[in-house]
Amino acid sequence: MGVSKLNNRLTKISNVKFAKGLFDAHKTNTPLDGLFSIDGGVPKATNWMVVGDPGVGKSTVTLDIIANAKKSGSKVLFISAEMSPVDLKLYVDRYPKFGDLDIFFPQEIPDNESPKAILEEVLNDGYDIVLIDSFIELQATIQEADKMTRNRAEKWLLDLMYQQNLGQNKGKKYTSFLNIQQVNKGGTFVGSNKLKHMTTGMMEIRFVDQITQDERYVVFSKNRRGHVGKQMFFNLAATGDVTYDTERFKKSESLKQLKKKEKEMVKKDGLQFDALFGLKDEVTENK
Repeated sequence: MGVSKLNNRLTKISNVKFAKGLFDAHKTNTPLDGLFSIDGGVPKATNWMVVGDPGVGKSTVTLDIIANAKKSGSKVLFISAEMSPVDLKLYVDRYPKFGDLDIFFPQEIPDNESPKAILEEVLNDGYDIVLIDSFIELQATIQEADKMTRNRAEKWLLDLMYQQNLGQNKGKKYTSFLNIQQVNKGGTFVGSNKLKHMTTGMMEIRFVDQITQDERYVVFSKNRRGHVGKQMFFNLAATGDVTYDTERFKKSESLKQLKKKEKEMVKKDGLQFDALFGLKDEVTENK
């Protein structure tokens, strides 16, 4: 490859032009806004992987996120690749607040139609946030119907998500995706490294104790746009509302800051101690 041809492939980030509003975020008006990004909210054109313990409330928490985003003016879509219409009807009867969400059921596509074509048509309408439950089941539906290998089906789905990230739809919306993903017995997600690396952040929803299951929290173990390691405890109401323990969060963060300052003071005192007694030792040796 010639030098001139290589230079045509290179650029400086300062020369890259970004669309106006690309760095805005969709507000959910929940305490999770501050964890998703430093500026608050779900940033546009981002992809999030959601994993967690069985029965912890992954679907309810993420549905609550997009339902609140919709209240704030965002256009949202729920792709239900696991729950059937009957299952979801019973779920919505239990949690009525989710009854007004737009939902797409890929498993209900007739055998003579391609899930790939239908999914492209649906997403082409343009959405701000799309929740997929779950990514691996949607991938399996595409894989089986279109007779693709697992890797090809995953690549096709990731490419489609990337196109939506870039705003290649009728609404010119830089779509963000929340992907609920299954985990294996070891607790790690199911999927390739390409899926992992394309992810902006990893949201984990966990029980403090899987035996008692009396306390639950949300934490980001990876986040290119915001904070990691900050635990936000929550409770699930009978209506489907998710209430976050912000007081506990504030106390925990204050305690972390105090411990950090204490550690810095101990380090400073240690350096002063070493400097003082190191000097005395030097004087004694000279004498």
